[in-house]
Amino acid sequence: MEKLTFYALSAPEKLDRIGAYLSERLIRDVSRHRYGYVCIAMEALDQLLMACHCQSINLFVESFLKMVAKLLESEKPNLQILGTNSFVKFANIEEDTPSYHRSYDFFVSRFSEMCHSSHDDLDIRTKIRMSGIKGLQGVVRKTVNDELQANIWDPQHMDKIVPSLLFNLQHVEEAESRSPSPLQATEKEKESPTELAERCLRELLGRAAYGNIKNAIKPVLIHLDNHSLWEPKIFATCCFRIIMYSIQPQHSHLVIQQLLGHLDANSKSAATVRAGIVEVLSEAAVIAASGSVGPTVLEVFNTLLRQLRLSIDYALTGSYDCGAGVGTKIIKEHEERMFQEAVIKTIGSFASTLPTYQQSEVMVFIMNKVPLPSSQQSIEAGKAGENRNRLTQIMLLKSLLQVSVGFQCSNMLTALPSAFLDRLLSSALMEDAEIRLFVLEILISFIDRHGNRQKFSTISTISDISVLKLKVDKCSRQDTVFMKKHGQQLYRHIYLICKEESNVQSHYEALYSMLMLISIELANEEVVVDLIRLVLAVQEIAQINEDNLTAYNRCALFALGAAYLNLISQLITVPTFCQHIHEVIQMRQKEAPYLLPEDVFVEKPTLSKSLDRLGPEVFFWQSKISEVLGGSGYNLDRLSTPYIPQLTDEDRLSKRKSIGETISLQVEVESRNSPEREQRAPAEEITYETLKKAIVDSVAVEEQERERRRQVVEKFQKAPFEEIAAHCGARATLLQSKLNQIFEITIRPPPSPSGTITAAYGQPQNHSIPVYEMKFPDLCVY
Repeated sequence: MEKLTFYALSAPEKLDRIGAYLSERLIRDVSRHRYGYVCIAMEALDQLLMACHCQSINLFVESFLKMVAKLLESEKPNLQILGTNSFVKFANIEEDTPSYHRSYDFFVSRFSEMCHSSHDDLDIRTKIRMSGIKGLQGVVRKTVNDELQANIWDPQHMDKIVPSLLFNLQHVEEAESRSPSPLQATEKEKESPTELAERCLRELLGRAAYGNIKNAIKPVLIHLDNHSLWEPKIFATCCFRIIMYSIQPQHSHLVIQQLLGHLDANSKSAATVRAGIVEVLSEAAVIAASGSVGPTVLEVFNTLLRQLRLSIDYALTGSYDCGAGVGTKIIKEHEERMFQEAVIKTIGSFASTLPTYQQSEVMVFIMNKVPLPSSQQSIEAGKAGENRNRLTQIMLLKSLLQVSVGFQCSNMLTALPSAFLDRLLSSALMEDAEIRLFVLEILISFIDRHGNRQKFSTISTISDISVLKLKVDKCSRQDTVFMKKHGQQLYRHIYLICKEESNVQSHYEALYSMLMLISIELANEEVVVDLIRLVLAVQEIAQINEDNLTAYNRCALFALGAAYLNLISQLITVPTFCQHIHEVIQMRQKEAPYLLPEDVFVEKPTLSKSLDRLGPEVFFWQSKISEVLGGSGYNLDRLSTPYIPQLTDEDRLSKRKSIGETISLQVEVESRNSPEREQRAPAEEITYETLKKAIVDSVAVEEQERERRRQVVEKFQKAPFEEIAAHCGARATLLQSKLNQIFEITIRPPPSPSGTITAAYGQPQNHSIPVYEMKFPDLCVY
């Protein structure tokens, strides 16, 4: 061997002839079963290969690969392993010159086949599989950096390599439990096909460039589909954890895109399969967020929300064809619910890893998907539509709550932009109690920036606030601006939610938390005064009871007021104020314990039906509070003014306004925007000056518009009934006269080809169409 090596090194041009001769001998020996000579020939080739790193090695490699292929084709496991070991040694050699004509297709196929070996003997099976994995590792190493080689990332190769590795990852042999103890076993014996496959997969993915990620991930998804591995989801999660940690971080978003596409492709698969994909997506997204998620952020949420919507449809119709008869598969509602919960959890876990500005965008994005009565295009009519709307609202608000829980932002103006807050608060006025509770919880999670929420989870009148260990910071300038801008809107919604009859204990607890958190997080002197006025107005709701609330609702509102005033009096530390609150609470403990939270917010509340016969000493009086706080420097005029909620355009769409007012307002608006009015306006010439003027005057015009709108609302609220009736009557008469004109035009017969239609007895006769068959223009529909 030494002589041969010396000869080959001194005359490298002879290498290819040496290789050809050895190859011929080996092929002959294999066919004659002379395995001793096969081993000698292979060893000779190995040593020559290791020794000769010169430019003429290419021709020698051809003979070498032919011999390895011959060994791998053999049925004998030992020869297969011998061939693989030689190939691995060759793979580790870095060649100086690239090869133009070498093909590894056979080796990829054969090594993949060995990875799936099902030999009867467990030890031999394990050895063959490990050889197969090592062989694939060798092929990857040899080809991945050589641009002139056959592209190993082509689907035809990836579809063999990746499933072979996953197959070995998936099958942990029972023999592992019976293997010798780690002390006895050498390092090589300890390694199993599973560990080797994982290492090979990591190496493969680590070498993947941007354009190759897709080809590497697709076979993984197909393998998981074919072997139903999404449902227990443990293996699928493990696979994607390996993938996400192995690829280069800047390529993470490509894997997320692949998973999202796969989720869409499986839209009509069983809920358990979709839930598995979503769970995997959740894991992958969290890992990817630490790298670069980039453009896929809103795509992730868009796909998840679309799947949520589909799932709601499936659960309601019981069919994957959304109402088109019976589905091919039976849909189990609890499985769909499980899938919906998985989607919501994924939305939350993914959002929590995003930077604040992206979380804010995501929340606006989700809120814009919530169907609201104010946005007529997203509300569906009919019983099924109502169900779908309600479920969609609940699921989306749940998702929003998940995102808001992990949201931390010191500036409330950026956390709650106007458009977002308006939509959120308009859903707080819905009749559905569950939806209202979600809205309150979302607002609480935004306002609570110091983790005080849990300290107000139970409503009580504690005598010493210091036991709560509240974290209080001075109200910042931005928070003051936020409350100036949105404070009245928040108070109004709290007031209106308090009037709802369907409220239960959790609603009052949320309202209490909301009031306390505003007092701690966003309150200056003015806000505290407004909150006290608001709570006194809520007490008045329960006292006067215009809305016919139940005894429980009334007692709950009294108790809510007592608990809030008890804590706020201790926060602002005005002794006379504290004394008045304390006196009223003591009086209630003696005479009306059912007005305190300790008796109302329990499993079996004690209620009283004689709430209308209560004495004045058990109420908090605005005059007394304004007197004691006014003496301590608080705004006396504001304190003594009872709180009346501001009315907004939203009330036109709310159930709380009478139909007469709503129609009148609509007629008022429609008459201003009527087509006739538009026609009368002369065509204005647009010049630079007009544009400049429009920009400058836009603010003033908005102010005038807002004032005009307020006057219209005020007129319909405060004007005498006769005046409103006369105004509406005039409008109705005008509308009726227009309708009569339209009816006259439409009822006239269409001209027939002959001018008239002649009846059987020769008399000409006008042909009239019944009213119910007529097609009226859109303008007629009122």
